[in-house]
Amino acid sequence: MSHLAPLISDLALILVCAGIMTLIFKKLKQPLVLGYIVAGFIASPHFRLTPSVTDIDSIKTWSDIGVIFLLFALGLDFSFKKLMKMGSSVMISACTIIFFMIMVGILVGWSFGWNKMDCIYLGGMLAMSSTTIIYKAFDDLGLRQQNFAGLVLSILIIEDILAIVLMVMLSTMAVSSNFEGSEMVASILKLIFFLILWFVVGLYLIPTFLKRYRKLMNNETLLIFSLGLCFGMVVIAAKVGFSPAFGAFIMGSILSETLDSEQIEKLVSPVKDLFGAIFFVSVGMMVEPELIVKYSIPILVIVFAIITGQTIFGTLSVLLSGQSLKTSMQCGFSLTQIGEFAFIIASLGVSLGVTSDFLYPIVVTVSVITTFLTPYMIRVSLPSYNFISRKIPSRWMNLIDSYSGAAQIASSQSNWKALMNAIVRIVVVYSVLSVAGIALCLNVISPFIIETMGYTWGPFVSAAITIIAIAPFLRALIMKKNHSIEFRALWSGNKGNHIPLVSVILLRVVIAVMFVMYVIKSIFQASVALVVGVAIIAVLVMILSRFLKRQSILLERTFVRNLKTKDMLKVYKGEKKPDYAVKLLDRDMHISDFKISSDSLWSGMTLQELDLGRKFGVHVASIIRGMHRINIPGGYTRLFPGDTLHVIGTDSQLDEFTNHINAVSEGYVDDDFEKRDMLLRQFVVTDECKFIGKSIRDSGIRNKYHCMVVGVESVGDVSLHTPDIDIPFEEGDIVWVVGEESSLKSLMDKDRL
Repeated sequence: MSHLAPLISDLALILVCAGIMTLIFKKLKQPLVLGYIVAGFIASPHFRLTPSVTDIDSIKTWSDIGVIFLLFALGLDFSFKKLMKMGSSVMISACTIIFFMIMVGILVGWSFGWNKMDCIYLGGMLAMSSTTIIYKAFDDLGLRQQNFAGLVLSILIIEDILAIVLMVMLSTMAVSSNFEGSEMVASILKLIFFLILWFVVGLYLIPTFLKRYRKLMNNETLLIFSLGLCFGMVVIAAKVGFSPAFGAFIMGSILSETLDSEQIEKLVSPVKDLFGAIFFVSVGMMVEPELIVKYSIPILVIVFAIITGQTIFGTLSVLLSGQSLKTSMQCGFSLTQIGEFAFIIASLGVSLGVTSDFLYPIVVTVSVITTFLTPYMIRVSLPSYNFISRKIPSRWMNLIDSYSGAAQIASSQSNWKALMNAIVRIVVVYSVLSVAGIALCLNVISPFIIETMGYTWGPFVSAAITIIAIAPFLRALIMKKNHSIEFRALWSGNKGNHIPLVSVILLRVVIAVMFVMYVIKSIFQASVALVVGVAIIAVLVMILSRFLKRQSILLERTFVRNLKTKDMLKVYKGEKKPDYAVKLLDRDMHISDFKISSDSLWSGMTLQELDLGRKFGVHVASIIRGMHRINIPGGYTRLFPGDTLHVIGTDSQLDEFTNHINAVSEGYVDDDFEKRDMLLRQFVVTDECKFIGKSIRDSGIRNKYHCMVVGVESVGDVSLHTPDIDIPFEEGDIVWVVGEESSLKSLMDKDRL
């Protein structure tokens, strides 16, 4: 008998239990995550009625891989551009909820006398609501399309991102065992540095590579390549002191900006489902009934703290962001549970050995209870609002309503604010790239060059290579935005702006000089005056160099193109409106989509024949036809069923156009449809028939009488055969024709005796 590795038998047990539980929980219309947890408990040594997993360490490794895939998939579904467009209200709500729920968790842990790390990790677990559970609850209750549901899902996206940051901070706390402010600031700066570096470099290199080799990428190679990038980033993140899950998330977010993101997400989904299931099963294996009974009071207190804390602080945070009391309460009541990230943070504490053994099963039990309560909390939100709105004083309600309305008013950015925001962003990004370039050259390239060329010429060559490597970044740091619209407006608008604007440019020059000084000082032992002089000359050469100017522009254009390519494809396919649509709103103009239906009377007509500009005052900007896009179509462009028109006009013009296009499309039925029925008839060719001796082509049966000959029975041949249009009819032929009743009547009455 062949020997079977324990890992294989354990995996078989886990997947069988998980498969059975998912069917049961699917039937009960409960989240599958709970089914996986129950399956883990059944497969664990704590449940003695079934076989148990034997190789716990190997399962732990598989569950770690599951966390990596879960975070990688989350990154694929995330976009930094979406995050920037969500607005301050969502960010305010998410940050407020996380801060206060962390405080609630710390307070609960402290009240039970738990140690410091248990309290902090408990706060992190309680701060994160479950995206999966809330999404499913909204789907089951038919609430996905409501306004508050969209706001809740946006808050959850921010929470997921902040959860990654929180995991990094918790890992740093666990490793250093130090809570000093300087340590925390250093960790945050390190996180920001690597986040910018990885995102900028990754978004420059990876989409460019995928575009160049797209023809070689089938599903198999694309999957392997994507997973290779994922685990490569996992290793890099671990090397620099971050959690592996953070690296997986970063790589997923980079790949989400590529044209292949949707395909990668589909390919990774089955792998993520498999390893994710193993992770949640491993969570269930940590549940110990004895500990649950022992810590039943803390479990109930934590459940109460989550429900009350999220209800109160969730409502107040959304209200603080400018939403109405009704929307705020619906959001707060929807967030009253913990889920995936609570398990991930708990497993992080266990793997680092900084949390107690009882904390993991407590959190799992709390998650199960709050998950079951989620749909009921969502349902009770409206009755609770109705009750409170009746009890609260009217002047308080008026104050809340006035605050909500005032918070929605957006103030316009001044030129100074827009310019300084752009300059700060440029200085930070290019400084990060310069630091990374210097670190790479001084630690990797320079030692090799000096060892190869010796100490005579080696330092000069390595210094030159390092300065040349960072030169495009330093030039962009100095020159970007010096000729922008905001800069010119400020310069020409007020002479008092000249000194501040020049000062900003000089400050950027000083920053560039300091970078060059650091490179020279790191390689040579020279006087400060000499180092400063050489650095200033090098920076002046960078500013005047046309070659560096072209390189800087090329680098930025490639990055911006990679960042916008996915959106450009969506615009091309008609899935997203073009950027100029927003600018049209300032002129009371809009761009709307209209689809030509299959029964539209406009099908087959040209734009010149329709004359939409003269009739309605609208203009057709583009026509989307399948995967093709026709921009600025000419008058002879013909419309076909399924075409999508991008039409520009005012509200009144588009309303009139909508009414007309609906009238010619929706519900159109030919009034004479009963007379359009097709019938089959036959006639015999006699010696007096007008068709005798004529072929089908010459008879005019099709063109003149709108009938069609489908078969002919020749004399002496009883079989019906397909007619030859050039063979003349003979006496005795039986001709079978198809046509409308009126056409057949005309054919028979006039030409058959």
